[in-house]
Amino acid sequence: MRGGFRSHGFGRGRGRDDEGRDGGGRGGPRGRRMFDGGELRLVLLKLIADEPRHGYDVIRQVEELTGGAYAPSPGVVYPTLTLLDDMGLIEARQAEGSKKLFAVTDAGTAHLAENAEQVEALMARLADVGAERARTDSASVRRAMGNLREVLIHRLRHEDVPRETLHDIVALIDEAAQKIERL
Repeated sequence: MRGGFRSHGFGRGRGRDDEGRDGGGRGGPRGRRMFDGGELRLVLLKLIADEPRHGYDVIRQVEELTGGAYAPSPGVVYPTLTLLDDMGLIEARQAEGSKKLFAVTDAGTAHLAENAEQVEALMARLADVGAERARTDSASVRRAMGNLREVLIHRLRHEDVPRETLHDIVALIDEAAQKIERL
């Protein structure tokens, strides 16, 4: 999924886009954007300083750092790379046909040094998203949730479910939620 967060652990269902709107698996945790202002510029600059990269490689690296939970869209990355190039912080080199390989310049290295604390915090944010994804993306938990859903659908599909049984089901679900919360 390109362009934003995948939904695991970041709100309900489909997620939000880069602008914080509801959308198809995009956006940030709790509706915030992943990066504000010049933050994406710093992240991309840092990744290119670590190793010269193509634009797509930068997208893949961010996605890898977040455990697949976030990948900036090409529509955001490529203009940002052009801006970094225009600012003299990176330089584009021809490689593999029409692909450009971006490398950091001395000015880019100096800019990273000037903003080292912010860069460190941004990279930590990406790592935190990846760690959150790892904690919340358990196949066994998804299987158990799906099992519960199917059992409920099957059981409640009958029109003659007594009101007392419905209350018992709700009580069991609430009890399970409370026990999980206490773990």
